[in-house]
Amino acid sequence: MFTKTTAHLDKIKWTPEKYEAFAAEINAIGEEVRSRMGEEDVDYIKKVKQVSRLSEIFGRTLIHFSLDPLTWSAGVFSLWIHQQLETIEIGHSALHGCWDGLKGAEEFYSPNFKWDTPIEEESWKKGHNILHHQYTNIVGRDPDVNFGFLRTSHKTPWSPNHLFQIAQFFVGAPFFTWHLNLYFTGLGELLRAPKKAGYTDVLPDRTPKTVLKAGRQSLKKLVPHFLKNYLFWPSLAGPLWWKVFTGNLFADMMRNIYSCATIYAGHFGDDLAYYDKSFQAKGRGEWYKSQIEAAHDYEVPKPVSLLCGALDYQIEHHLFPKLPPNRLREIAPKIQEICKKYGIRYNKAAWGKNLSGALKRLAKMSVPPA
Repeated sequence: MFTKTTAHLDKIKWTPEKYEAFAAEINAIGEEVRSRMGEEDVDYIKKVKQVSRLSEIFGRTLIHFSLDPLTWSAGVFSLWIHQQLETIEIGHSALHGCWDGLKGAEEFYSPNFKWDTPIEEESWKKGHNILHHQYTNIVGRDPDVNFGFLRTSHKTPWSPNHLFQIAQFFVGAPFFTWHLNLYFTGLGELLRAPKKAGYTDVLPDRTPKTVLKAGRQSLKKLVPHFLKNYLFWPSLAGPLWWKVFTGNLFADMMRNIYSCATIYAGHFGDDLAYYDKSFQAKGRGEWYKSQIEAAHDYEVPKPVSLLCGALDYQIEHHLFPKLPPNRLREIAPKIQEICKKYGIRYNKAAWGKNLSGALKRLAKMSVPPA
């Protein structure tokens, strides 16, 4: 029910008073859910972690001792479940600080958390938590607008390499987390000119000292990842090393493709807002509005959402990046209702529709402007 003072706000021009009222309602949702966080949330993440560990044990055992393609495939699938949960439902949320301060969840506290991916934690927190979430879809300030070399907005000048960005998506998806390692440390941007218009540099400069530091950050995660999955575990299988090597590679690529599809579907599309570099929200209400209009939600069953780390609730995640995924799923209907009340478009569709829309956007931005 709308109150007399807030009825038909969707028809009213955005004024400081309307922004203030909108921010107050969004804030109230965050405060209410945070006031209830505690043992229930700790139990939740511990159960997810337990499922992840059991999936890894089951998967690696089947891959090692399988005698037929069916059990080997079951092992690959189980290992992928582990890697997917570790990457997004557990790792992504933990590095956002979603369980910081909750008694009993110390192993998930962001300052010391290490995730089972080849992406270095500190560089990820800087590029994702600080730059992306603070400057969402602000071209020239948010590095995720480009994900390296992509052109997703008219505000990014066109270059000939953009002709191949659809191919880049399909070729790069199986190696997505490997690519993100280079992207977040800043090594990837060495392939383009510094401070290029429409792009955001992660590296503060390109001095040998800075580049060497980025290289150490990158190798700190890449080397252990490859040694563990493509040397240590295969070597335990002796002459059947190739079976374990291939199984680990398939699970790794499945995680990469799934994560890539998850992230692209939430971040790119013609119906999302992109902002000039000079954009700066004049208050919390305008910032909330900009976050909602720059992201997608998409509809998937609950088990699939677990493997998406609640990034199918991208809008809620951008409003409250420190809320754990179980709480994002909980507040989504309330956020959607507030958006309807204030006349803000709440972008939500099927996963396939959002992903195809993201690819269409990349295709459109790949051609030179008329």
